[in-house]
Amino acid sequence: MAEIVVGVDNPGVPVTSPFIIVLTAAEEAVLTARARSGRTEHRDRLRARIVLAAAAGATNAAIAVELRVCVDTARRWRRQFATERLDGLADRPRTGRPRRFTAVQSAAITALACTLPAETGIPLSRWSSTELATEAVTRGIAETISASTVRRALTRAVIKPWQHRSWIFPRDPNFETKAARVLDLYARTWNGAPLGPDDYVISADEKSQLQALRRRHPGRPAGPGRTRQVEFEYRRGGTLAYFAAYDIHHARVMGTIAPKTGIEPFTDLVTHVMSCEPYASARRVFWVVDNGSSHAGQASIDRMNTTWPSATLVHLPIHASWLNQVEIYFSILQRKAISPVDFADLDALAERILAFQDRYNRAATPFDWTFTRRDLRALLDRIGPPEQPSTLTTAA
Repeated sequence: MAEIVVGVDNPGVPVTSPFIIVLTAAEEAVLTARARSGRTEHRDRLRARIVLAAAAGATNAAIAVELRVCVDTARRWRRQFATERLDGLADRPRTGRPRRFTAVQSAAITALACTLPAETGIPLSRWSSTELATEAVTRGIAETISASTVRRALTRAVIKPWQHRSWIFPRDPNFETKAARVLDLYARTWNGAPLGPDDYVISADEKSQLQALRRRHPGRPAGPGRTRQVEFEYRRGGTLAYFAAYDIHHARVMGTIAPKTGIEPFTDLVTHVMSCEPYASARRVFWVVDNGSSHAGQASIDRMNTTWPSATLVHLPIHASWLNQVEIYFSILQRKAISPVDFADLDALAERILAFQDRYNRAATPFDWTFTRRDLRALLDRIGPPEQPSTLTTAA
């Protein structure tokens, strides 16, 4: 129904409001969803309830009483919906406080942040927001500027030079070729032909320098409001190496313990695996390894072929251990069975490693490996060739 108000110029004379709300089915659905949703902003929920009440015939005064808002608020959102529909319930753009620093000043500060401090004679490896603010004033970029203003300006910048991460560029000229054939094996393909049911793929490596550290005092278990506490000081009990072979398609781990890494302990691992079924009678067993000294170079391939004719050693390119699936298992072992380190001696450490291996094998499933040749190509395209340092030549 139309709203009846008392006229100001003619007291006692009722005036009918022109803003009569009639909703379409779609508008009613949207407004009802906004009004009932607990995730909707309070202001949007309130405006939806005002319009729904107006569509039901309530006056602005009644809406104000029901929703505990002033009459002007009810009148405003009734009017804006009547004239602009759902778009009228959105906030208008606000100009906000005028900017104190120009775009040129912000660009100058960003350019300063992109410059290493050492290049300007300042003994710092990188800038902090406070140091940037001080340097901006020193250079006359701004008369005064706070560290928080610098932080906001740099947060909006596309380039963030204060962030860094380490990486190694693939320097093997045949990186893609070597990595791709390993990815093919993971997809059960070799030289363009699918692997058969009696072909197996083993990912192998060693986890070296595992220390048997014994804490000087017992740890404290977690309690209410207290996390588990581990003693900082420890006694060294020596180191050992864990050699593991992971059957990537059957999620089976086979491992051996050795005092240190080397060709001999790796040979023992290969013998341990190739002497048991199904690998002893398999047609082919592919061993994926990195370039560690225990299994590096053509000599390691020749040793493998001579001792085990059905085995093929496949080397990853240099700095590509992240493509070796056994490294995922090593990460799980470290997190679940070793850290935080606290073992009485090397025997206790070895026992824990092999016991976890047995436990893992009882319930393991193959890793959901999704990195393919196409992903490799996209990664190498994104990295691009390494930048070469510029050289200066002088005329004779």
